[in-house]
Amino acid sequence: MACRLEHGEEALPGDLGLISALYQKLSQFPSVIYASVGLGFAACCSAKCLSLYTEWCQPDLGRRQQLQFSRQYVLHRDDGKAVVSVTPVGMPAEIRDQLLIQGSPTGRLKAVLTHHLEMGQKQEVLEVEQFVYHDNWGEALGDKSIPVLCILDVETSEVSLPESIPGHISPGQPLWSPDDKSLVFVGWWHEPFRLGLSACSNRRSALFLLDLSGGSCELLSSDHQAVSAPRLSPDGTCLLYLEGPVFGPHRQCLKLQMLNWQTKLTSTVVDMVRIATGDFCGIYSEALPRLCWAADSRRVLLSTPQKSRKELLIVDTRLGSVKLITAGTPEGSWTLLGIQQDLLVVSCSSPNCPPALKVGVLPPAGSKLELQWISVEETSVLPDVEWLILTVHPPVPEEGIPYTGQAFEALLLRPQGNKQGEKAFPLIVSPHGGPNAVFDACWRPTMACLCQLGFAVLMVNYRGSLGFGQASIDSLISHVGQQDVEDTQLAVELALQMEILDPNRIALLGGSHGGFICCHLIGQYPEMYKACAVRSPVINMATLLGTSDIPDWRYAVLGLPYCYERTPTEEDLTAMLLRSPVIHAAKVQTPLLLCVGAKDRRVSPYQALEYYRVLKARGIPVRLLWYPEGNHALSGVETEADVFINCVQWIVQHLSFEAATGRQPLAEKAEF
Repeated sequence: MACRLEHGEEALPGDLGLISALYQKLSQFPSVIYASVGLGFAACCSAKCLSLYTEWCQPDLGRRQQLQFSRQYVLHRDDGKAVVSVTPVGMPAEIRDQLLIQGSPTGRLKAVLTHHLEMGQKQEVLEVEQFVYHDNWGEALGDKSIPVLCILDVETSEVSLPESIPGHISPGQPLWSPDDKSLVFVGWWHEPFRLGLSACSNRRSALFLLDLSGGSCELLSSDHQAVSAPRLSPDGTCLLYLEGPVFGPHRQCLKLQMLNWQTKLTSTVVDMVRIATGDFCGIYSEALPRLCWAADSRRVLLSTPQKSRKELLIVDTRLGSVKLITAGTPEGSWTLLGIQQDLLVVSCSSPNCPPALKVGVLPPAGSKLELQWISVEETSVLPDVEWLILTVHPPVPEEGIPYTGQAFEALLLRPQGNKQGEKAFPLIVSPHGGPNAVFDACWRPTMACLCQLGFAVLMVNYRGSLGFGQASIDSLISHVGQQDVEDTQLAVELALQMEILDPNRIALLGGSHGGFICCHLIGQYPEMYKACAVRSPVINMATLLGTSDIPDWRYAVLGLPYCYERTPTEEDLTAMLLRSPVIHAAKVQTPLLLCVGAKDRRVSPYQALEYYRVLKARGIPVRLLWYPEGNHALSGVETEADVFINCVQWIVQHLSFEAATGRQPLAEKAEF
């Protein structure tokens, strides 16, 4: 026995080391102590997923205490709802001072019991987490996360919230069904996270029918498209709506779809127009007028861009035919406000004529009678401003590059009455934002003001603009930062050839993607442009990915595939940088004014700050106006006026041009 003890004592130090090592090694395996499954969502390629939140514990021998931490996962399921794979999300996060935790039945809230020392006494606190980030719908909709439908009983003044709306969608654009017992609405998908909705008609959405008595919610349209603007015919037999693809360009040529209310079968009334071969170029409106049906429940009226004009159309839903009823009129823009009992109410304007209000009675179907307009509110054409549409033909495209040979247009405003030998007008060039937007020939007080100050103004609808067919929109994919820039330059060169303009006094003015093009031009053509003023410009696409409410846009315009789970590769970031204005910053000589809103969710204001610092360091005249409450559009009466007046003064100053204005700018919010 003594011998064994001696042997044991001799072996003990070594055994302790082995035991200690083994214990430390095996103690590294944590134990799960809590798990919570969140709401389901659809991921890339419509895969069904669930979120899984877990908490773990393990002894921390170094600190001599129990360590708690959380881990999160995504569970991928097949059509049979079986879990086929699991993806960890993020890194484990340590949990401190937590006693108990419990998630709510919906998975949206979490209650946590914690403890801490206060004046030497242990205090316990029950927290329902309120600082958890919740998705919203982005720029201009930052306070909108999960809207609800409300029903007001006008007799009792009671407000009720219908139930049974699926939790994975945001409802909107509701209307009553023909029997007044159900609601038709558009639902936008939440998951896996929300993308910016403003000015984006490519977000996954569908039509739903909510039965208020039975509590069921029925899908009426495809759930893999983007839909909007449901409109029920007067006789309750047909439901009309707009439909387009998910992702890709943020605004596209849309289909006009019709649902037979009895059979629930859907047909295409007007298809997407790829290449316009006649007068009709497609439908590009994001919404139909609330009242758009003729009394015969057969014809529908709407207004939409058709190249550089905005026209009023009649669609025969039985024949699928489209007729432009305002083509060739002096007015350049027609907007349908509504039609009731076949009485049309419209607003019409031109670049040199403010909006007028007109009414007209729609002739019966098949009638040869022309629609006659009666003025309700007249306006007068500005006698000193003229406008015309220039058609620009780009060079013959290279082989293998589709769609890029299409012509595009530009609107030119000029002071009237320029006589031969008179001094040439200075020119302000303005490409529109978007990039999938359009300058239609409507009244814009800012552009008319510039014209009355003595400037000619060129508004460029480069290829990729709305109103010219889907092929024109698609042509800009993979060519952003090149084709749009070259098109704007081509339009400028054509205007210089056709009009009496001063080639030594040309300025640039643009916002958002228009600012992106302007900043490209002053880097690529530094000798040509003598002043530049931009609002909320995109400067560096590579650094914009994590700060914008529309990260998919950066991929789409470069022709790169996008899904919610995608992170940029080295090649992606290189392509984005090479197509960005910042790459040409070293060549810029043009004095630049930058105007940004601190609350811009679409294009981070720090894009402009980055560019400002680069140009400032190089000694280029540059000024930055920072509006603390400004959004992407820099909207608001005071802000819009302040931005415009500062832009005009900047251009006047650097073109050495005597403008007919003695006005002082409004108080600036902040200046750098």
